Amino acid sequence: MVTGDGRQAPSDRVFTEDDDLAGRLALAVGRLNRRMRSSTGGLSHGQLSALSTIVRRGPLRPSELSAIEVVAAPTTTRVVSDLEARGLVKREPDPEDGRSFFVSGTDAGIELLLRARSDRARTVTAVLNELTADEVESIRRALPALETAAQVNSPVEGRSDAGH
Repeated sequence: MVTGDGRQAPSDRVFTEDDDLAGRLALAVGRLNRRMRSSTGGLSHGQLSALSTIVRRGPLRPSELSAIEVVAAPTTTRVVSDLEARGLVKREPDPEDGRSFFVSGTDAGIELLLRARSDRARTVTAVLNELTADEVESIRRALPALETAAQVNSPVEGRSDAGH
């Protein structure tokens, strides 16, 4: 059965645990991630993702950042502290709750994020240039499913999380 958005209902899935799809996908994504790691402006993937979210959606409370990034509160606290120590984000008191604060990107954080996005785009372009036209087209066709799996909205849906 196909759902209203064109995807298969869970009972119609053709994937099984014996299929090597999951392992192959994990290996490919992991290796691609390692190739892009040098293009993160010296930040870990988690730090870069959090900075991107803060810049794009901020100012945010740490609890909001935790929910968006799908990480535990202690992880968010550590990441925000690291980004703040590097001068990439700043804290501002929450006027409605003296125990809380908002986090927003600094000019340095925005600049680093833009530079990292540009570096990553160049890295991915180089990877794509190593492939045949048919392989690139296969990736293009698979991208909507990968975006859904990664819980990333595609640019045509109005918002891009491509900075992650």
